[in-house]
Amino acid sequence: MERITCEDLLALLDSGDVQLVEALPADAFAAEHLPGARNVPDQVSAELAGLVAPDRAAPVVVYCSGPYCNRSKIAAAAFVRLGYADVRVYTGGKKDWAQAGLAFEGSRASTPTTVSTISDAAAVAGRPS
Repeated sequence: MERITCEDLLALLDSGDVQLVEALPADAFAAEHLPGARNVPDQVSAELAGLVAPDRAAPVVVYCSGPYCNRSKIAAAAFVRLGYADVRVYTGGKKDWAQAGLAFEGSRASTPTTVSTISDAAAVAGRPS
């Protein structure tokens, strides 16, 4: 499982070819999350994985609060065990995203935004399409 940077994640978001997963409790996800992300608040079951990342061949990027949080690594390992071909961990997580000055979605987000597809997430994050 590969670790990626904020720049790598933004490039994937620009391409529209990524399934972005937050591995934090539901309340943390509701408060703020990266644009286009889906939530895996607990253990990753086959059923839940299929809902948040239906394409086993497309890249899955898992993140959590930051570099000292292990939830993203645990969830990513579960996706690998379930047969996902390309699983990556954004180790910087929410902390790195915020430090880069990028937008969040959710109830605490400074400018709540609705993203209809993951391919729209780059635009919401302030990246040109």
